[in-house]
Amino acid sequence: MKTIKNNICIFMTLLMVIMNTGLAGCGSNAKEASVADAVDDNYRNYYEIFVYSFYDSDGDGIGDLKGVEEKLDYIAELGCNGIWLMPVMPSTTYHKYDVTDYKAIDPEYGSIEDYEALIKAAHDKHIRVIIDMVINHTSSKHPWFTEAVDYLSGLKPGEEPDSTVCPYVDYYHFSKDKKDNTWYQAGNTDFYYEGSFWSEMPDLNLSNEALMGELEDAAAFWIEIGTDGFRMDAPLHYEESATEFNTGILNELYEYCRGQNPDFYMVSEVWASEQTIEDYYKSETPSMFDFTFAQAEGDIVKSARGKEKAERFVTRMVENEEKRAENNPEYINAPFITNHDMPRVSNALNGKTDDMKLAAAMLLSMSGSPYIYYGEELGMSSKGTKDENKRLPMLWSVEDKKGMCRGPSDADQGIEQKCEPADMQIEDEDSLYNVYKKGFAIRNANPEIARGKTNIIHEITRDDLAIVARNWNDNTVYIIYNTSEDSAELSTEILTPDTGREHEYKLIGTLSSDGTDGIMEQERLIVPPRSVTYIR
Repeated sequence: MKTIKNNICIFMTLLMVIMNTGLAGCGSNAKEASVADAVDDNYRNYYEIFVYSFYDSDGDGIGDLKGVEEKLDYIAELGCNGIWLMPVMPSTTYHKYDVTDYKAIDPEYGSIEDYEALIKAAHDKHIRVIIDMVINHTSSKHPWFTEAVDYLSGLKPGEEPDSTVCPYVDYYHFSKDKKDNTWYQAGNTDFYYEGSFWSEMPDLNLSNEALMGELEDAAAFWIEIGTDGFRMDAPLHYEESATEFNTGILNELYEYCRGQNPDFYMVSEVWASEQTIEDYYKSETPSMFDFTFAQAEGDIVKSARGKEKAERFVTRMVENEEKRAENNPEYINAPFITNHDMPRVSNALNGKTDDMKLAAAMLLSMSGSPYIYYGEELGMSSKGTKDENKRLPMLWSVEDKKGMCRGPSDADQGIEQKCEPADMQIEDEDSLYNVYKKGFAIRNANPEIARGKTNIIHEITRDDLAIVARNWNDNTVYIIYNTSEDSAELSTEILTPDTGREHEYKLIGTLSSDGTDGIMEQERLIVPPRSVTYIR
C-alpha cells in the first residue's frame, strides 16, 4: 500500500506544538482496560436497550429486566459502563412511550423487585442505569386522563370545568376549539385535547404546578430505588416553539432530582438544528443528544462514506464544543449515530462492515458520553421507516436460540440479519464488535478523550488528515484522523528544547476499517488508511 510522504518540516512543526503542550510519556494498554478502569463520574459509554427485543429470560418471547441482568457481563465486557433503558413503565403498547403509571414496571418486563435487582447488579459491575422519563404526554388510559374525561362528560350544558372539583382537567390541554389536526375529541364531550404525537397519547400541561409535583414525586420514586438518571423524551414538544418554557421545565426537574442525588444525570432528546440544541443547553442540564453528527446525513456517516473530509469533521466538532460551552460550561456531549427512531447504521452504510468500523471509530473519538443502540456493535440492520422494523430482536446466536426475542408483532416478517451474531463476533478479532470493544477500552483507560477540551493542530490538519489535542487535568491525548485510502507517515523525533531530553511517545491504539494497527518505530508514526489513532 502506498504511503503519503508528508513534508518533514510540517511534521516537525506539528511535533513542536505537541511538545510545547506537554505531551505525557505514559500510556495505557487498551486491551486490558475495563469499565472498572473508567473514572466514576457522569461521563460514560452508554448502551441503549429496547427491553422488549433484547433478551428473554422466561421463554415468553418478550425481553425482560431479568434478561437485561443476565446480559450485564456482555455489556461490561464490551466496555459500556452505562445503560439507557427505553420505557419500562406500564403501558398499552409494545414501545411503552404511553405511560399509564409513573411508579411501576410494566408486567411484560417484570416487577419493581426485578428492576431493583438489575440496578444492584449493574452497580456492582460499575454500570449506571438511566431510564426514559416521558412527561410530554401520558397514555389515554392513564387514570389522570380517564378521570378528567369522565368529569367533562358529566358537566351540564354551559358548565365550565372546575379544577378544584377535578384537578386532572388542568393536567392536560383541553379546549372547546379543535385547533388543528393534533387535537382530538375527548370522549363524547364538546371538548378536545391535544395529542401532538398520537390520539392515544394526550399532551400534559406542564405549566400546572400540581402536575409538576406529581412528576417530581415519580422522579423521587425512581431515584430512591437506585436509578442514576433520566433520558428526557421529546422536551422540544412540551410546548411547541417555546424554548424558554421547555428549558425551564428541564431545569426545574433536573434541580429537583439533583436534590435527591447530587450525581443525578439527565440527557435530553432535542431532535432539531444545531442552534436549537445549543439553546436547550441554557437549561443548565448536562446533555443533549448530538443530532447534528447523527443519522444518515450526519457528520459521522458522511466521514465513513468518504463524503466528508477529516478536516471538516474536527472543525465541526470543535465549533460545536465551543458554542455549547457558552451556554453550559459543564455540558457533557451525547454523540451517537442512530437510535430506535432511525434506520440503523448498517442501512445508512449499505451494510459495508469496513464503513461501519470507521463510523464507530469516529463516534468513539468524540468527547462526552457516546451512545450506541443495541446490536449496533454487530452491524444489525432495519428496514424502511416503520418503527417496529428498527426495534428487531438482538442477534445473540444463530445456533443457540436461548433468550432470543420474537420482536414487535407488527414488524415486517422475513427481515434477515446479514451480520454475524454476537457469539461469533466476540471470537473474531477482526469483527465490528471488537472495534467497538477496543474503542471503549481506549476511552475507559484514557479519561482525557471523554472529558478534555479539543484543540485542532492546524499545522498539519488538512483534507483527509487531521490531528486534535484533547486536554484534561494537565494531560493530553492526541487523536489522528486519516480518512483517506492511503496510510500517512509522521515523524516523531523531537527534543525538548529547554532540557535537551529526548521525549517519549506512547501509541495508545488504532481503530481502522481494515484492522491495521498504527505503527510507532523510533522517530516515525505510521497511521493506517481510514483510521483513528491515539498517542500520548
